[in-house]
Amino acid sequence: MLRTAEAELQGRPAVSARWRGGGPPGVLRALTAFAAARAAGVVLVVLADLHQGRPATRTLAHAWDAVWYLHIAEHGYGTREYVSTFGTVQTDWAFFPLYPLLTRGVGAVLPGGAGAAALLVAWAAALAAAWGVYAVGHRLYGTLTATLLVILWALLPQAAVLAIAYSESLFAALAAWALYALLRRNWLLAGALAALAGLTRPTGVAVAAAVMITAGYALVRGRGRARAPWLAVLLAPAGWAGYVLWVGNRTGDLLHGYFTVQDAWGSGLDFGVDSVRFLRVLFLYGGKVVYPMSLLLVLAAVVLFVLLCLERRPRTPLPLLVFSGVLVVMVLLLGGPFASKPRFLLPAFPLLIPVARTMARGWGQGRAGRARVLVVAGALACVTLPYGAYVLAMVKTPL
Repeated sequence: MLRTAEAELQGRPAVSARWRGGGPPGVLRALTAFAAARAAGVVLVVLADLHQGRPATRTLAHAWDAVWYLHIAEHGYGTREYVSTFGTVQTDWAFFPLYPLLTRGVGAVLPGGAGAAALLVAWAAALAAAWGVYAVGHRLYGTLTATLLVILWALLPQAAVLAIAYSESLFAALAAWALYALLRRNWLLAGALAALAGLTRPTGVAVAAAVMITAGYALVRGRGRARAPWLAVLLAPAGWAGYVLWVGNRTGDLLHGYFTVQDAWGSGLDFGVDSVRFLRVLFLYGGKVVYPMSLLLVLAAVVLFVLLCLERRPRTPLPLLVFSGVLVVMVLLLGGPFASKPRFLLPAFPLLIPVARTMARGWGQGRAGRARVLVVAGALACVTLPYGAYVLAMVKTPL
């Protein structure tokens, strides 16, 4: 570990040429830390539910969007509607299909019902996502930075959603491994994972953009002779585009049907107008702790993206910049509840690379440096884990 820190201080990532034991060195330690952090978050959510007299798994399996995912898994699409307070008819077509399909498949094999199946899929995907985050970090910066990157990602305030029956963990796993495939120039795997990410969440366009731009850049440099990058360019957007067109066909408006569905949820492209209105109200009249924290997290993401672009020795690879940048732009330009915006940024783990590298340099500065890193990580855990449980189980704000 110290050799890794020293190498990073000199700008030379210490990366093993081969993986041993089924994964990069140190991955089990990183996954153990991740699992411990997220398990503590689950315990706090369960305790919050019990404190309010609710079933222990009420928030974990049946909160907000989870109800829609479970309904799709059990009854299919076109079977649930909700009239919002603004009079718009919200339908289940807004939710992408891969997560509920996996929930249905797991539920058909294992006992416990759709709720247990949804949690199993989400928790397994969260571990796979953490492994992917570590794999990317290890390939670029070595064991120490990769471990810190996973820990920081686990301790994000919005990482609480990795514990509930939401599709974020599945999307993060597909995105992380797609980025890793791009770093290895495994074009077909990257394209396939991007297509699956596009079947998981509307933000799948960020993964597709990373694949298409990276492959396009490789084609320009290679004068377009390679076949695999071309296939990746065609495959990457197929999942997202396929679902959008399928919804359009089912709703009777092939090209605009899906976007009409999203407009009913207030999630259409408004170039930040809705966010500006929200901020005006927040500054004039104040708000609950969730809203200022959401604003802080969005602003932090913008700053971290700038720092990511400025990274040197080595420079941040193109696919990580494109993926993170598209997610940040989408959060800034799309409408929807402002409290949900940090959740949409959760898969953008490359934003944490500047912080992880700074902490790695501190770790290499002897006992005092390691103590500072441990204090920072401990303070984050003490703040973000209770906050995540509070937001999920105590606040009536949809996430």
